[in-house]
Amino acid sequence: MFDKICLILAIIGGLNWGLVGLFEFDLVAWAFGGSTAIISRIIYTVIALAAIWCISLLFRDRCSDSSSD
Repeated sequence: MFDKICLILAIIGGLNWGLVGLFEFDLVAWAFGGSTAIISRIIYTVIALAAIWCISLLFRDRCSDSSSD
């Protein structure tokens, strides 16, 4: 469940960067009072930590819960 939450946060971060790149519009900054507002900085940090956690998904062995007998 934690992996999925982190993945969702990383996707949100990626979409926000897409908005910045394409339209020069930072949704987080707009919604929370600018990019230097403390809540915006907290959100940026949480999303960055989630993205760092998602790096671990690349190196994990995939385990299947269903039996393949």
